[in-house]
Amino acid sequence: MIAAQALVDHALSLRWDALPDAVQADARRLLHDAVAVCASGAGAAYSDAILAAAHGWGGEGDGLVLGRPGVRLPPAQAAFVNAFQLHGQEYDSVHEKAVLHPLPTIVPALIAELDRSGPYSGEEVLAAMVAGVDVAIALGVAATTALRFFRPATAGVFGATAALARLKRLPRETAMDAMGYALAFSSGTMQAHTEGKPALPVQVAAAARSALQAIDVAEAGLPGPRDWLEGPFGYLPLFEAGFDLAPVLADLKERRRIAEVACKPFPTGRACHGGLVAVRKLATEHGVTPTDLVSLTYAAPPLIRHLVGRVAKPEMDTAYARLCLPYLAAVMLTRGRVGLDDYTPERLNEPDILALAARIVVESDGNPDPAAFVPAHAVARLKDGREIVLDVTAQLGSPEFPMSREEHLEKARSCLAFVGMEAVHGPLTDLFDRFDTLADAREAFLLASGG
Repeated sequence: MIAAQALVDHALSLRWDALPDAVQADARRLLHDAVAVCASGAGAAYSDAILAAAHGWGGEGDGLVLGRPGVRLPPAQAAFVNAFQLHGQEYDSVHEKAVLHPLPTIVPALIAELDRSGPYSGEEVLAAMVAGVDVAIALGVAATTALRFFRPATAGVFGATAALARLKRLPRETAMDAMGYALAFSSGTMQAHTEGKPALPVQVAAAARSALQAIDVAEAGLPGPRDWLEGPFGYLPLFEAGFDLAPVLADLKERRRIAEVACKPFPTGRACHGGLVAVRKLATEHGVTPTDLVSLTYAAPPLIRHLVGRVAKPEMDTAYARLCLPYLAAVMLTRGRVGLDDYTPERLNEPDILALAARIVVESDGNPDPAAFVPAHAVARLKDGREIVLDVTAQLGSPEFPMSREEHLEKARSCLAFVGMEAVHGPLTDLFDRFDTLADAREAFLLASGG
């Protein structure tokens, strides 16, 4: 249980004032991004249905739902809806090496805790978020074999539980019990990803809610499984075919994983982004149009082919289309952008886009790294006989290829505009630029909910 205790002790002891300025800036920026994306999720496919389901579970409460003025739910149910909205747009930040979105479980769980037991300061919320990210990412990067389960949910519940334990400053023994119950609640199948079903954000939603419940059960005094990480039926042996915790533990004291989290420039699966930037370059730097293209092959690590190499087809579900690089590349080449409005039934069934997508394929390059997103290269063959090859060495939004502040702010503005809340963009930006100085962090989330 040494590694499990080390992760819990690390989370409980993390202090905001001990973090470097650059890490603090990353935390504020990524929290702002998560909140804007979550608000936009109020307009995502199936989000109204999820809200109706949550209302049907009964009860009353003060839980905020972002992007939905006046809506209040019991906090655990609000966490469920917020997590669905945050991941349901496929616009949420991601840690590429861990193949894991850490914030869609952590942020909704923290908001719910503010709703039911606040106030907490912005500094405390940020410290808890950073601690939770460290724990979730540790589980992802410890894996040495290919993805078998949906880590944003399976590992995400541990990150959210650790974040809540840090926010509430639980004793170590209670926090360990809570992590044991996070193991009891951990689940998430990749079959939903394979089929492109909205069960993906539902799994994330369940993980956010389960983190709150794991904390509650532990605080109620029930002892949880202590060897939750490496026991014979602990998290890593159960969910990963191979793992190595030694490098993770060696880095734990000095390495803050929030600084490694990539911000998404497009509302699609992260595995699409290298290809989308390459296609944008084809248009802007080489003047390629849809009518010029004979074929486009994106040769990338096997993970990319597995995640987004699916064939575009009529009557695609929104969840399927967000994970379909041929469709999204066709949209990028045709319109010069991919936005939140590219998933309506009308746009998903445009004959010209589907015909262009049929000329675009994703191939595996045989890279032995099971978690690699790059390097990759796009090969475009044109009707005039030219062949253009574009190398992709980093994905836009990653620490190696960061988005500018202007790009971040435009993303946040567009997310809020998608649900008719553009008017709060300026005030919300101001609050998150100084989030760590807020005496009551709920102020910012209340604004993002629409009041």
